[in-house]
Amino acid sequence: MNFPVAVDSFEALAHLNGELHLAIGVFDGVHLGHKAVIESAVFSARRSHGFCGVLTFDPHPSRLFRPEAPTRLIMPIEMKTRMLHQVGVDCVIRKHFDHAFASIPADRFLSQLQDALPALKSIYVGENFRFGQKRAGDVSTLIESGRLLGLGVFSAERIKHNGQPISSTRIRQELEAGAIVAVNDLLGYNYTASGEIIRGAQLGRTIGFPTLNLPWQPECLPRFGVYYVKFRLTGSSEWASGVANYGVKPTVANPGQMPALEVHGLEPTDLAAGDCIEVEWLQFIRPEQKFDSIDALKAQIALDCATARDWAAR
Repeated sequence: MNFPVAVDSFEALAHLNGELHLAIGVFDGVHLGHKAVIESAVFSARRSHGFCGVLTFDPHPSRLFRPEAPTRLIMPIEMKTRMLHQVGVDCVIRKHFDHAFASIPADRFLSQLQDALPALKSIYVGENFRFGQKRAGDVSTLIESGRLLGLGVFSAERIKHNGQPISSTRIRQELEAGAIVAVNDLLGYNYTASGEIIRGAQLGRTIGFPTLNLPWQPECLPRFGVYYVKFRLTGSSEWASGVANYGVKPTVANPGQMPALEVHGLEPTDLAAGDCIEVEWLQFIRPEQKFDSIDALKAQIALDCATARDWAAR
């Protein structure tokens, strides 16, 4: 069977000719802790010549339970889907999370899942997984239900970094603090922004530091500031080093400016408006600040570039 990368309902997987090993969770960021769960499902699927799926939720459950203060996501559902596919997942079920789904009694959750997915063989979750009406279900609930239904239930202990559990919440906190090295350590890959370059005001070009401008708007905002980055044309294998500013450009922009990402290459580049690029964030250089003059801004950018060159030479 040739899988689509993602489906929005169970029907596409209702007639699988082989075992289905299913990881369940929000998996925002697809970090190292998530991979401990997902890769176990992938391994079992390959061993049994079956299929690996991920059941995730869109929108995030917090939008239902805390609409006034929903969780700010590390990445959009489309990027999460791509990353799950890269880990080895055959198909991602992006289940619409609504009141009806949230109201399923915990002791009936697995039986309803098995009815919708007859090929289901085993379930994979993190040890702190909660589900069902009023979040009453936990791993022990899954084990009890799975035993009655003939389903295996695997739970992964939380992976720790420097003695503390890796979690999406922790990554969001580090990201908002500008601790990009810690973010990358916890993710297990480099934090990335991507998008299509747009034509900007071209002020950078007039002061000797032309930039590639991305109208990139993540939910969880990184700390406004200057970063050492690497970037490439999407699909290319060649990376270039650069300095990126993420923020509202207080020295030159009007009040109310939306945050934007600007990347200045340390070497000349042929990239231009209309090109799609990927930007990997590697080091935090300094917070964004307002300068008294364009000359002061220009002098600081030169210092930022020198700092980035030092990082690039390591």
